[in-house]
Amino acid sequence: MTATENPPKKYKYVGTRPIRHDGLDKVIGKARFAADLNLPGQLRAVIVRSPHAHARIVSIDTSAAEAMPGVKSVVTGADFPELDINHATFDESVNVMARDEVLYHGHAVAAVAATTIGEARAAAAAVVVEYDVIDPVMEIEDALADGAIIANTKNRTLFMGSDDESNLASFAPFSRGDVDEGFGSADVVVEGHFTTRFVHQGYIEPHGCVADVGQDGKASVWGSSQGHFAMRSKSADILGWSTDRIKVTPAEIGGGFGGKTTIYLEPVAILLSQKAARPVKLIMSREEVLRATGPAPAAEITCKLGATNDGELTTMQATMKYSNGSAKGYAAMLGAMSTASYKFPNLSIETFGTINNIPRSAAYRAPSAPQAAFAVESLVDEIAKAIDMDPIDLRVKNAVVEGDLTAMGAPHPKIGFIETMNAIKDSEHYNSPVPEGAGRGFGTGFWFNIGEQSSATVNLNEDGTATVITGSPDIGGSRASMALMAAETLGLDPMRITPIVADTESVGFTDITEGSRATFATGMAVTNACLELVAEMKSRAAVLRGVEVDAVEWVDGAAIVDGHDPLTIPEITAQAKMTGGPLTSTASLNAAGAGPSFAAHLADVRVDEETGQVEILRYTAAQDAGTAIHPSYVEGQMQGGSVQGIGWALNEEYVYSDDGVLENASFLDYRMPVASDLPMIETIIVEVPNPSHPYGVRGVGETGIVPPLNTIANAVSDATGVRMRNLPMSPPTVLKAINDAKG
Repeated sequence: MTATENPPKKYKYVGTRPIRHDGLDKVIGKARFAADLNLPGQLRAVIVRSPHAHARIVSIDTSAAEAMPGVKSVVTGADFPELDINHATFDESVNVMARDEVLYHGHAVAAVAATTIGEARAAAAAVVVEYDVIDPVMEIEDALADGAIIANTKNRTLFMGSDDESNLASFAPFSRGDVDEGFGSADVVVEGHFTTRFVHQGYIEPHGCVADVGQDGKASVWGSSQGHFAMRSKSADILGWSTDRIKVTPAEIGGGFGGKTTIYLEPVAILLSQKAARPVKLIMSREEVLRATGPAPAAEITCKLGATNDGELTTMQATMKYSNGSAKGYAAMLGAMSTASYKFPNLSIETFGTINNIPRSAAYRAPSAPQAAFAVESLVDEIAKAIDMDPIDLRVKNAVVEGDLTAMGAPHPKIGFIETMNAIKDSEHYNSPVPEGAGRGFGTGFWFNIGEQSSATVNLNEDGTATVITGSPDIGGSRASMALMAAETLGLDPMRITPIVADTESVGFTDITEGSRATFATGMAVTNACLELVAEMKSRAAVLRGVEVDAVEWVDGAAIVDGHDPLTIPEITAQAKMTGGPLTSTASLNAAGAGPSFAAHLADVRVDEETGQVEILRYTAAQDAGTAIHPSYVEGQMQGGSVQGIGWALNEEYVYSDDGVLENASFLDYRMPVASDLPMIETIIVEVPNPSHPYGVRGVGETGIVPPLNTIANAVSDATGVRMRNLPMSPPTVLKAINDAKG
């Protein structure tokens, strides 16, 4: 279902639903992922990982491993150059391979390459590492306690200018107005303490790569990544190489959701290949993925809101603490930036990031926003109940619109927040009765989206077909969206366009596919390249018709000159040699104007008060896509984000032992939702075009995961009368809360 507000211009191709260009290869198993690649003479590699969550490395003895059958190379931290502690890639370097200290259970300490995987595993088991074990720092409050053990002695706090060792990863305050005055003018004040645990992105494909270093000292790498240019530059930094020594070819990617925006394996595989003078394949197991790659941060948020009896939100005060895992990061600051849905004339937020002996955290769709929205939206729901006001009406009354300030103090551009809430209020779901014995919850979410650098090359072939070459790995259908925008701009059927994701030597620099930037920024580069081609084809048509270029119009894929038959693209390209040569165009940009995205969700749930089990009966998601370039993929992003957020809300969490060992490092024990856990996710696409994009695009991949945590919590509260403040709301947790409320 699509609800359009200020409908975009009617397009011929944009907004249609063609079959995805890479669909057949993926359906029949022809698409090549990193694990599918095998090179002649290839070795298999295995990483040796720490059995301790925190320890000093006293010594590493690889002599026995090196002498074992089939072993061709072994590397440890001693084989990597030491980066300055302030180097931008320092933390990733230490994460790829530990030096003198292991920072989490599963931290890489050595790697072995051998002729078979069995030989590599046997040799890895023969590596002897002596550790001086240190107590791990596992919880946020433990990290901030006076006299706490330092979880990472190389950490230096962001934004503080201090050179001291610290468990404080970052500190950043945000404020406006006068919170004391705001609370003084409030009739209702609500507050609460909210917690969330570490959760994993849950992508199906484990991390993997193949590296082949030639005799010229240059490496060819094939990898599963959301950004192969970043893989190249980060690998070069970690190895102390120049970027021209590394060529990265993007393999197909079996899910990322932010978890493949960093690197774990590639520099290790490159060094092993260089030492062995053979190609090396390195693939993580599922257990390694869960133990040693970045989960989304855990959070502890204390929040207090004030409101008048007529529903005006006067004040917000919050302390947001996020764990970045074993290395510094911006998680807490991003959480504060995500509280941008309401006007709040008086606001004060203090954000603290902590260091813990957990794998270095990574992005997970709208990083840090779900945790912050869980707290804020839960309290907004409490205010609505306290003043007996419709939960949507309360939010609409206070919703930000164009010109209102974000938490960072910058004004919002044109946005569609109110429109998404109205779409839910007008929906059949909202206007249907709540099922007997169930509860209904409403919640919202926001993500600001980003632009960044993108490049695209568009070639017109002699038969009038086109090739669109970009550097954005396709993790959500971006090949199809690139083809559709090219088709609309050129006036060419999208199935006559071949979209390609090229290697680092075949297309201009492109930033990571993250922050919902690919369709926005790379699509803008594609559109700009196509516009240049249209101008060039008009010039060629002018030559062919013997007129001035100003006499040529471009209409629906053809050059129009009064008194002449239209010249179609195939007719122009067929004579390209006679009119100036090949028709090709490249565009690069640092895109500005990424349109923020808002979503509103509605859920009906039933809670079994004897077991604590939460059953989702119905779920509807509305989201502003700006313009839905390919509505099917927009709906898929909305549904996928909703499902992941539901898992985060109800079941998913890392479970650690007291000594820091992850106890649920498998999909059997890490409880993600499956189809039988869920109803069909109903979607409403709202279209409030982003004026900064030629086709009105807003990124859609991030925002869908933000509302489910608070929406489900609000529904559970409505069903039980018990406010859940700690995630996940698993059956034991819910049952305990219900029983505690009963006394």
